[in-house]
Amino acid sequence: MSDEESISSLQARIQTFSQERDWDQFHTPKNLIMAATAEIGELAEVLQWKNDVEADEFLKSQTGRERISEEIADVAIYLIRLCQKLDLNFVEILSEKISQNDVKYPVDKSKGSAKKYTDL
Repeated sequence: MSDEESISSLQARIQTFSQERDWDQFHTPKNLIMAATAEIGELAEVLQWKNDVEADEFLKSQTGRERISEEIADVAIYLIRLCQKLDLNFVEILSEKISQNDVKYPVDKSKGSAKKYTDL
């Protein structure tokens, strides 16, 4: 199965999951953005108050990998649902953004730098 087929299958599962539960009525763009924002907070909470060494060690542990994976999945599900509600192609908009970033962050100017493109 190709990545495209995997993503399409996953998107269909998410859509079916929501429809079977009659959640479309709650999945307005505003609500999905708010839910994704809350999940980003939970993703940050996984590492909150850990220094860089502690965070790195935690993310290498089975528990850490499970926790971070759950929160990443929650964020991704809401973003995919938002795309579905707005009739946006998730893969296409990611690809377009990466293409835009290729222009904003040329390798010769940005390699090894954390500067924003406006500061390169």
